[in-house]
Amino acid sequence: MSLHLLALDASSSACSVALLRQDGGNSECLARHEVTPRAHTRRLMPMVDELLADAQITPAALDAIAFGQGPGSFTGLRIAAGAAQGLAFGLDCPLLGISTLKALALQAHRRFHFRHIVTALDARMGEVYAATWYCLNDSVSLKRAEAVLAPEAFHLPEDEIDWVGVGSGFTLWEQFAPTVQVRMSQHLDDLEPRAEEMAWLAADDFAAGLGQAAHLAQPVYLRNDVAWKKPA
Repeated sequence: MSLHLLALDASSSACSVALLRQDGGNSECLARHEVTPRAHTRRLMPMVDELLADAQITPAALDAIAFGQGPGSFTGLRIAAGAAQGLAFGLDCPLLGISTLKALALQAHRRFHFRHIVTALDARMGEVYAATWYCLNDSVSLKRAEAVLAPEAFHLPEDEIDWVGVGSGFTLWEQFAPTVQVRMSQHLDDLEPRAEEMAWLAADDFAAGLGQAAHLAQPVYLRNDVAWKKPA
């Protein structure tokens, strides 16, 4: 069975796209990643066009579309969701929303071989989007559900002792509770979600029949108030 799956992400300061091609036992993932603050609308679709041109395929060859569904930047999530929905609707193919926190955990596992991972993204207003994961052989299992909360309110599961933190939420490291800090062997605050890991996760979901119609897939904000304004 062959698969051509395109993934898009604009949930952070970066814009990224990835094309996963699978044919039998062979897999290849082509990706582009650009740090483009406030230029996601202008760069996302051109990056898709450039990637497909590099791969020498047309959009009609795509079997599924995936996008970073959140949590993350409210504006970026809407941009990626809108672009992905437009593509999926036009191509009449399934759409798959992928957790940015899960993709970040997979990235940390594949790059650094971490197993017990806390992913945290800066949610502004003194809060983080956070979740905990167990990773093994490129498989990612949720240990504690995704939530938005103050760093000092975050607690680790009791059954593991060596945790690693990744993501922009750890720029607020000093605000995490001492009981959390002492149980983390290290934290990396410069990792951001990428479309490449979303493509791999989406391929598994696609194989499991989890694709949705374009109009059903929606961003996941975690916070009810999706419009944030700076205090006067």
